Amino acid sequence: MNHYFLKYWILMVPLIWPCLKVAETLKIEKAQRAVPSLGRAKRGWVWKQFVVPEEMDTIQHVGRLRSDLDNGNNSFQYKLLGTGDGSFSIDEKTGDIFAMQKLDREKQSLYILRAQVIDTTIGKAVEPESEFVIRVSDVNDNEPRFLDEPYEAIVPEMSPEGTFVIKVTANDADDPTSGYHARILYNLEQGQPYFSVEPTTGVIRISSKMDRELQDTYCVIIQAKDMLGQPGALSGTTTISIKLSDINDNKPIFKESFYRFTISESAPSGTTIGKIMAYDDDIGENAEMDYSIEDDESQIFDIVIDNETQEGIVILKKKVDFEHQNHYGIRVKVKNCHVDEELAPAHVNASTTYIKVQVEDEDEPPTFLLPYYIFEIPEGKPYGTMVGTVSAVDPDRRQSPMRYSLIGSKMFDINGNGTIVTTNLLDREVSAWYNLSVTATETLQIMSLNRPNIAYNVQQISSAHVYVQVLNINDHAPEFSQLYETYVCENAESGEIIQTISAIDRDESIEDHHFYFNHSVEDTNNSSFILTDNQDNTAVILSNRAGFSLKEETVFYMIILIADNGIPPLTSTNTLTIQVCDCGDSRSTETCTSKELLFIMGFKAEAIIAIVICVMVIFGFIFLILALKQRRKETLFPEKTEDFRENIFCYDDEGGGEEDSEAFDIIELRQSTVMRERKPRKSRSAEIRSLYRQSLQVGPDSAIFRKFILEKLEEANTDSSAPPFDSLQTFAYEGTGSSAGSLSSLGSSVTDQEDDFDYLNDLGPCFKRLANMFGSAVQPDN
Repeated sequence: MNHYFLKYWILMVPLIWPCLKVAETLKIEKAQRAVPSLGRAKRGWVWKQFVVPEEMDTIQHVGRLRSDLDNGNNSFQYKLLGTGDGSFSIDEKTGDIFAMQKLDREKQSLYILRAQVIDTTIGKAVEPESEFVIRVSDVNDNEPRFLDEPYEAIVPEMSPEGTFVIKVTANDADDPTSGYHARILYNLEQGQPYFSVEPTTGVIRISSKMDRELQDTYCVIIQAKDMLGQPGALSGTTTISIKLSDINDNKPIFKESFYRFTISESAPSGTTIGKIMAYDDDIGENAEMDYSIEDDESQIFDIVIDNETQEGIVILKKKVDFEHQNHYGIRVKVKNCHVDEELAPAHVNASTTYIKVQVEDEDEPPTFLLPYYIFEIPEGKPYGTMVGTVSAVDPDRRQSPMRYSLIGSKMFDINGNGTIVTTNLLDREVSAWYNLSVTATETLQIMSLNRPNIAYNVQQISSAHVYVQVLNINDHAPEFSQLYETYVCENAESGEIIQTISAIDRDESIEDHHFYFNHSVEDTNNSSFILTDNQDNTAVILSNRAGFSLKEETVFYMIILIADNGIPPLTSTNTLTIQVCDCGDSRSTETCTSKELLFIMGFKAEAIIAIVICVMVIFGFIFLILALKQRRKETLFPEKTEDFRENIFCYDDEGGGEEDSEAFDIIELRQSTVMRERKPRKSRSAEIRSLYRQSLQVGPDSAIFRKFILEKLEEANTDSSAPPFDSLQTFAYEGTGSSAGSLSSLGSSVTDQEDDFDYLNDLGPCFKRLANMFGSAVQPDN
């Protein structure tokens, strides 16, 4: 097997650097790579490394590949496999490698290529494929960049020198191992004299104290340079916004040293009087203030804070009185709510202001000397007894007199000077206390026609409660505590207890009541019963003999005297009724009580039945009377129930109109079943005028007649069955006692020869037709 070796000779190609030519030789970095050949044994191959600078804009020669078998007859052909995406090319005849485009180390710093040598005469590779590396050397083509922009920092105002603010960092994309391409220094471009920066770390610190109230924001510019700032170095800048946070280094101050307010004396507690304002250059929590009143012994005013505006609101804590004091002066100080210990010296002397409050006079209602009054009076005092005196005054300077009055009291009255007197006898047992309300009203003197008049100012009224206690006197004698139903059995033994009694007294006693029971002297000798006082406000009734008989005597009356311990003591006489009862062998009076109860219940049932029957009879009688009245009312005028719409009579006669005086006989109309007594006629015009005057006068009969007419008119109006058209209403009534008599012609005599109707001509054109009919038309007939 033939073994032959292929060696690559790497020739250095001069490279042009700015102001410098550097010839680099190819160095063997790795060896021993065997590539098998046809029918031959393996042998080792060596791959090489080339170095090429970046940032070359033109085609540049990188290096040459050369085979030891190449004798220069141009029969060998060099091929480049894996050209690095077209970045490199090779001269197939000479083996020279060229960079075809601009290389950027920051994008790709290493290219791995493969090469092969082919003998063109035989068309076969004389060398196996061999790998080699092309490294891109770094040049300083990237400036430092701040990647964490924007930068913002907050630092307290008045911070001391050297206080850390913020750290900025710049990055350089160049190769840090290639010289000083990535070595950065920091420089302060803007921000002196308040800030400084450490050159190698980028730490910004305070170099001078700053006051937020003068300037609260600072703009600092930092520059970063590579190559340690040497000539040709690249640089980048960044801006840092630094804000100063507030500290409570300013105390609040009043800009106004004097305030003047007014308040009405009628203003209630809690009324706002005015507002005061202090100013603080700090902000936020450091500007919160607290107002307080210095040396305020009166405790009349108070100050609260408005949390939104930080204003001090002066309020009225107690009511003021113009007559007592018409002006006040207070001094108010202000301080911050939150002060650190290290800043306390700046807040030692608090700012103050003076407030003057003027009280305005108002017309006030009267004031009673006491909030309420309590009087005592014994019961039974005569009318007009004085109970007590109330007094009210006008708090204003004019001191108006008062008028007193009692509201809703029938037992007392009050006079002009406020003295309350009784108007009725007082009984403690009826009412032990009286709650009165007394009002006081200011009176004003008004001059009218040079004479003073008294007027009452009803808008200025005050009231006070008066409590009157009626004191007890011993005016009620004791009496039985209840109504006793006492029974004694027929077979009762002597000395047997019949009843236990007690007493009550409606009087009120200072000490406990004590009652004394005694049997009347007149009844003691002949009594079948005896009384024993138990000395505990009770007494027992004992039988004084054995055996009683219902046939002989059924009821016994025992007279008992009861006395109290009042001053003076009172004694009452009480009668105890004792009934004899057949108790049987049981000798118990409970059976007597049951019999009595049954008797009473039976009596009550009978009484109730009798009462119900009486009530039913009374109501039946009332209903009967109402029915008779209604029936009489309906039959009084039967013509009202007729339907006049059906009473139509047809006649075939036709009248001759107004000129026809023969259509009817006027004589028939003059006929009447009742002939009136003829009276001598006066002049017709004078008589009508007289009748008219009489009709205007109201006599005793005219009122009855008018009432009757109105009743009938009301019936016609309210009758739901009345027709809606003209209908006939019959009024079968005629007044009596009229001096005018009847004016109807129907009641005139048929043979009236003395009637003279010529007066109708004097009544005007309305009576012309009647004058023609009864005047000139009748006289010829006569």
